[in-house]
Amino acid sequence: MTPAAGEKLDALGDVDGERDQGDAAEDVARSFKRAMAAVRRLRGRETHRPGELTDAQYSLLFCLRDHAQMSLRDLAEAADLSPASVTEMLEGLAAAGLVERHRSDRDRRVVFTSLTEGGRGLVEERRARFEPLFRAAIEEFSEQDLLVAAAVLDRLRGFFEELGDERLLDQRP
Repeated sequence: MTPAAGEKLDALGDVDGERDQGDAAEDVARSFKRAMAAVRRLRGRETHRPGELTDAQYSLLFCLRDHAQMSLRDLAEAADLSPASVTEMLEGLAAAGLVERHRSDRDRRVVFTSLTEGGRGLVEERRARFEPLFRAAIEEFSEQDLLVAAAVLDRLRGFFEELGDERLLDQRP
């Protein structure tokens, strides 16, 4: 890690000018909570004006970017949304000409969705606008630092999924 990156990480845990050196896990937890809160605030500030897409709709389009086509179930899982929400969003995206839907030849109950050229263009336009900002935010970290960060985030995702599964089990009659 570069010295500047180390200073940035140190500053994340520095609340009153005195950082507790005792527990890096607490620093990760605190930083994770702050990052999640920032995402919630970002989504809370989202305004939906006619003709403007929401972050959730963009999330669907970005999931489709890397696949020729996806089923509703797979798309809902990839975007971390309910199938009902995805169905509603896809109706609007199809009406806007950003996605196409067609039934499977094998199983007529399954509907596949794919990006149209217009949808692909919109995704690439948004990606071109935000990717440089994202890369600038992490540029001071080495590739190894980023791989470790990705591993930590993946482990946290698994932890929270297990926690959610346990809560579901606890709620059974």
